[in-house]
Amino acid sequence: MRFPFVLAASLFSTAALAQPLVAEAPLRAHLSFLADDLLEGRGTGQRGGDLAVRYLETQAAVAGLQPLKDGTYRQALTIVGSKALPSSKVTFSAGGKTLSPAFGKDIVFGAANGQQKVAFDAPVVFAGYGIRAPEENWDDFKGVDLKGKLVIMMVNDPQPTSTEPNRFAGKSLTYYGRWVYKYEEALRQGAAGVLLIHTTASASYPWSVPANGFGHERFNLAGAGNAMEGWLQEDMARTLFQAGGQDLDALRAQAETRAFRPVALNATVKVALDSQVRSIEQFNVAGIVPGTDPKLKDEAVIYSAHWDHLGKDDESSQRAGQGDHIYNGAIDNASGAAALLAMAQVAVKQPARRTQIFLWPAGEETGMLGSTAYTRAPLWPLAKTAADLNLDSMNFVGKTHDIGVAGAERSSLYASAAKVAKRMGLRLAPTIPDLSGAFYRADHFAFAKAGVPAFNVGSAVFSGDGSFDFVQEPKASGERLVAFKKDYHQVTDEYNPSWDLSGMVQQAQFTLNLGYEVANDKNLPVWNKGEAFGKVKR
Repeated sequence: MRFPFVLAASLFSTAALAQPLVAEAPLRAHLSFLADDLLEGRGTGQRGGDLAVRYLETQAAVAGLQPLKDGTYRQALTIVGSKALPSSKVTFSAGGKTLSPAFGKDIVFGAANGQQKVAFDAPVVFAGYGIRAPEENWDDFKGVDLKGKLVIMMVNDPQPTSTEPNRFAGKSLTYYGRWVYKYEEALRQGAAGVLLIHTTASASYPWSVPANGFGHERFNLAGAGNAMEGWLQEDMARTLFQAGGQDLDALRAQAETRAFRPVALNATVKVALDSQVRSIEQFNVAGIVPGTDPKLKDEAVIYSAHWDHLGKDDESSQRAGQGDHIYNGAIDNASGAAALLAMAQVAVKQPARRTQIFLWPAGEETGMLGSTAYTRAPLWPLAKTAADLNLDSMNFVGKTHDIGVAGAERSSLYASAAKVAKRMGLRLAPTIPDLSGAFYRADHFAFAKAGVPAFNVGSAVFSGDGSFDFVQEPKASGERLVAFKKDYHQVTDEYNPSWDLSGMVQQAQFTLNLGYEVANDKNLPVWNKGEAFGKVKR
């Protein structure tokens, strides 16, 4: 998962015992293996990722899941890996000055179009937030032709005001505020390239995050992508705008209004981008439990959990003088991948009316590539896919009395979750503002974008204070949860045999119970009226 995890789980009551029961022993065994050094952090395009795929498909067969139509458990996707070479340069000419920002310190950039060489000269334009949102009556472009220009944008959304406290979801971050959307919109506008102005407040993470990301190989699905995309450090942006005859803060203020129009700087850019490029084949893993109802079996519920993490990084570890170079990803997301295997093991023994699909997407850490590829070439028709219930970075701390269902409130899945929670003796955790846009950062969002009701089950936006209702040692349990922040996306996210997995088992149990609730219901889940994701006709 691309943001510090959020969790769930709690005691299930005797009322839920009619459902197949997830066992801890197989979950723990799968978790310990998937997070082992032997799998080298399950990196995209690395040997450890290949080993993870082989293990998952083998265990899917052992569990009794049926293979896909071609007799395998694999869905192939082509990914293009690209890394900017040291010879790459970006040079600005602004107001008679020449600015040469240093890669990694002032600017980071790369190619997403799969080309080894990108070169262009272009005028520079500031496009505010770079958002076109008809439902918000918002258009930062106003029909201005940006083809062949370098577009600079801000991240995040237009901020709420006293007169419009709920515009762009108020305090919550919408998809329009995500860097992914900005790059997508730049491509739609035909821009020559796009740079995002970084501030820790607007991005919700420090400069080191994009700097590290662009310092390594980046992955995209094969096909069209921006010729050049990246980030500009705020001080560098301020220097560029001043040299180009503009005041950055004044333009930011203008960009908070609907009247904003793109502003051309008195500046041009010269880009010479050389990249090391490779095309690789990766695999989603999937297995099926056919439904029992003559009609409803043509519809399916999907359980998903990505198998990949950050792999091993010998080069960076050597530079930092570290002995450990494996990003094991025990919690993120060997936990979810293991939980799905344990769930499948019992689901095959008690099929539901609708078909159930267990899906392990590839490439989540590189931009939800596997789940996106799935929705572009679905194994099951999206119009007949009832829901996607995703698991990512699960509860390793212990049982709770509540269960988080953030994102479920967007659809009828919330009512189904409430029904399941009541049977299990759980409370639904209250919905809180999604300040970091967590709803848009895990594999379920690819399904939501495609119109399938979906959410990350057992999650609530990470509050940062461990305020979950733990059954045992509430204060200490909360502190252990908060402490995980220092291990997120670090080599220290390693499996610990002393973990209390009872909460993880209960989270998996809730997810499976919810899947059965949806799979056995006579009606398909639907998005709430006015929700932006209801694109698939039932």
